Amino acid sequence: MFIGMQPYPLMSQTTNFDAGKVAFSVKVRDHTIDYNVFSIFALPGEKLAIEALKSAKSKQLQLEAQSGIVKQLSAHKWQWQAPATKGLYTLRIKQSNSEEHITLKIFVLIPFKQLKGEYLNGYRMGKYPTVLFKGLAIYKPPKGLIEVTEENEDKYISPHFRLKQFLCKQDGGYPKYIVLREKLLLKLELLLEKANQLGYRCNTFNILSGYRTPYYNKLIGNVKYSRHVWGGAADIFIDEHPRDDMMDDLNADGLINWKDAKSLYDLIDDFYGHKFYERFVGGLGRYKKTSNHGPFVHVDVRGFRARWGD
Repeated sequence: MFIGMQPYPLMSQTTNFDAGKVAFSVKVRDHTIDYNVFSIFALPGEKLAIEALKSAKSKQLQLEAQSGIVKQLSAHKWQWQAPATKGLYTLRIKQSNSEEHITLKIFVLIPFKQLKGEYLNGYRMGKYPTVLFKGLAIYKPPKGLIEVTEENEDKYISPHFRLKQFLCKQDGGYPKYIVLREKLLLKLELLLEKANQLGYRCNTFNILSGYRTPYYNKLIGNVKYSRHVWGGAADIFIDEHPRDDMMDDLNADGLINWKDAKSLYDLIDDFYGHKFYERFVGGLGRYKKTSNHGPFVHVDVRGFRARWGD
C-alpha cells in the first residue's frame, strides 16, 4: 500500500447499508420476493399468481392494485390480470397491522411480435438468432420488451437499481426498449448485500453493460449468443470511493487493475455450492482494464455454471 493511502472502507463502515427487505415474502412466478420494492415484467392481459409464503401466512395481508383485475384465490393467494395497455402499474401488498409493505412495479410489455423488421417505434433492435444455442430454451426470442422513456428511466425497479442502469449503450432517442430478467435483478440485489456484508461499502453496482440489442451486440463485435441480448447479464464494478466511473481499489494496493476485478470475482465465486445461491447459478467472468473501460466482472443467470477471465 502506498504511504498516505486510505484502505478501502471495510466492515465498520457498512452498518448503514439497508438491504431494503421486509419481514415477510411473497412468491410471483418462481421468484421469492422479500424486498420493499421489486419489478415484474408481464405481457398485456397476463395473469400473475401472487402468493404469501410460509413466513407471511400468519400475518393479515392485503393486496391493493391501482389497475388491472384482482381475484382473491385464498386467504394468502391472489391473481392479478395485467391491463391490455403497456406501461407501469403498481401493486401493494401490506400487513393490516404494520406499515411494512411490498410494492410490486409491474411493467406491461410491448409484445415482441409488434417489431417491424428490425425496428420498434424507430428504435433499432436487430434480429434475434433463429437457431437456439445448444437447443436451450433460454435463447428463444423474448416475449416482450420494456419501453423506457425519459419519464420512467429514473424509476427504482428494486431497492438499489434504476431502470436506466440496464439501458443498451447504442445511439438513439426515446423511447428505448430493453429486456430484463427478474432473476438477474434478484441476483444483483443479493450480490450487493453480500458485498456490503463482506466489507465493500457500496449503494449499488455501476453497470457497464446491461441489456444489448442484437443490433448493438453485433455492432461491437460481441459473441452472437451473449446473455446480455436476452436481458440476463450485467457487467458490474464497485464505484463508490470515489465515484468516477472506474472500479474502486478493492484490494487497497494503490492501483486500479485486474486484481480489483479478481477481488469481486472471488467474492462472488465463493457463493457457488451454497444453498442460497443455487437459483442464481450462471456465468461469471473477469475483465482487465483497457483504454475503453476499467476492470469489471460479468455476471449472468443462464442456469448453469460457466467461468472465464483474462
